[in-house]
Amino acid sequence: MQLRKRVLVTGGAGFLGSRLCERLIEAGNDVLCVDNYFTGTKDNIGRLLTNPHFEAMRQDVTFPLYVEVDEIFNLACPASPIHYQFDPVATTKTSVHGAINMLGLAKRVKAKIMQASTSEVYGDPIEHPQTESYRGNVNPIGPRACYDEGKRCAETLFFDYHRQHRVRIKVARIFNTYGPRMHPNDGRVVSNFVLQALRGEPITLYGSGSQTRAFCYVDDLIEGFLRLMQTGDDFTGPVNLGNPVEIPVKELAERIIKLTGSSSTLVYKPLPQDDPTQRCPDITLARQKLGWEPTVPLETGLKRTIDYFRAFV
Repeated sequence: MQLRKRVLVTGGAGFLGSRLCERLIEAGNDVLCVDNYFTGTKDNIGRLLTNPHFEAMRQDVTFPLYVEVDEIFNLACPASPIHYQFDPVATTKTSVHGAINMLGLAKRVKAKIMQASTSEVYGDPIEHPQTESYRGNVNPIGPRACYDEGKRCAETLFFDYHRQHRVRIKVARIFNTYGPRMHPNDGRVVSNFVLQALRGEPITLYGSGSQTRAFCYVDDLIEGFLRLMQTGDDFTGPVNLGNPVEIPVKELAERIIKLTGSSSTLVYKPLPQDDPTQRCPDITLARQKLGWEPTVPLETGLKRTIDYFRAFV
């Protein structure tokens, strides 16, 4: 009889974390979900609460956690500008202190640990598309720095714990991800556009709308997490996980208007400080090491996301 792995997911009640918890349960694991519910919600994990192999704990990762686990997925951190800029000091603490606490736990119990890093470590990139070797163009004192530099510091800690203490690490750099369970007030482009379209409100574009993004459906991303964690100890990452097909933000808005049948018009506002003008991953490494690439077409994913958000209108 194969023993169940005990898996800890920090940020487990969030948009990504709740999907990951479900996949881990389906795969036959015992899952401990840790979340302080700053952006995550109990509704996201409601269907799991009666499962005997699932446990939810209210805990902030900036405080040490003493549990016995085999694997750790460290997803805890607000990830949208509205949320991470609400309390930038807490955001930096979540990334840095949270990484220290989870790495300390991994070191103590000899667990394998994955860090959910971000494409924001590349800042407003000069290199395009972004490869893992690109070191980034980040403003360390700007309004986005609490998230960008917090995640960069977390990566530093992960690799130093790996080199100094031989902790088994995996680092995933997540590009724009969308899908059901996105927070309706997170200020991200997909949720903003969908809700504005469903309400018949003007859709807000910043700058000219020519800036590009590449959107990965949530189920594809979670598959990437699982494949990364299953790789051998000789592969640490970082590895880009995202959709390599980019689209101008204005075109995204027009597609959402069409899919919702909305009468919304487009309005333009100034581009926020340090907002990247282009963002697209090179996923060559993910294809080679994980056998992974996105499979859900943008239109399919947008339809599912629109159906989810109809309940909020």
